[in-house]
Amino acid sequence: MPDQLPLPFPREARPEAVVFVHAPSNDAAMTWLDRVADWPQGRLALWGEAGCGKTHLLRRWADLSGAHYLTGPELPGLDALPDLPSTAGLAIDDADAMAEEATLLHLLNAAAEARLPVLLAARAPPARWPVRLRDLASRLRAMTAVEILPPDDLLLHVLLARLLADRQQRVPLSTQEWLLSHLPRTPAALRVAVARLDRASLDRAALGHPGGINPRLARDELADLIGADLDAAVPVDGPDPAIPETRVSSRLPSPPAPPLL
Repeated sequence: MPDQLPLPFPREARPEAVVFVHAPSNDAAMTWLDRVADWPQGRLALWGEAGCGKTHLLRRWADLSGAHYLTGPELPGLDALPDLPSTAGLAIDDADAMAEEATLLHLLNAAAEARLPVLLAARAPPARWPVRLRDLASRLRAMTAVEILPPDDLLLHVLLARLLADRQQRVPLSTQEWLLSHLPRTPAALRVAVARLDRASLDRAALGHPGGINPRLARDELADLIGADLDAAVPVDGPDPAIPETRVSSRLPSPPAPPLL
């Protein structure tokens, strides 16, 4: 019986199936999300670089609390806003890219009047957003902002292993180490790289050239991500071993309570 080739069907992980990796870089944010009653004026903002996990934490909080989820670029007009008294709060992603400043100001005021919590997510703290409305700017400056820090080595290793496992890719640890040493140290870069490598490996296997994900494939497909050092030594991988399970302790030391910014 001939060997079966992998079929090139999409293998994107379902958002609800992605487990957020608790690490020191996001511990302060997770601590604050568990202390809604302590949010000054019932408002909190999460901020950090693209792909750091802001959206995941915001959606997780909205799902657990029953809050209404919105995005800044798609904020509805004042005549189409959600009925705040029927929600458990507001969660607004990409809030710094708001379509209408007046809409965000109205939402903050209405939520405060209804005593509902508001969680925002953005790439910069609200005090730095270039807003024109002075009333909105004053409310944003008074908001508590918690940064999600750049990922540490442990988080990057675990994230890469999970991204590969989500796509059913068995990749030698030596190749994973090579990828981590050459790719930008951001979750967003790892997600883009794994998606490209998965597609390229499937395409090559469908043409009768199996080989899986390896540094040579990465050099071909990720030249724009791994930079100019394309002459770096490429390790020779043996047979693909099963990736050992990576465990992350759930008892990470909690830092002191983050300051109110």
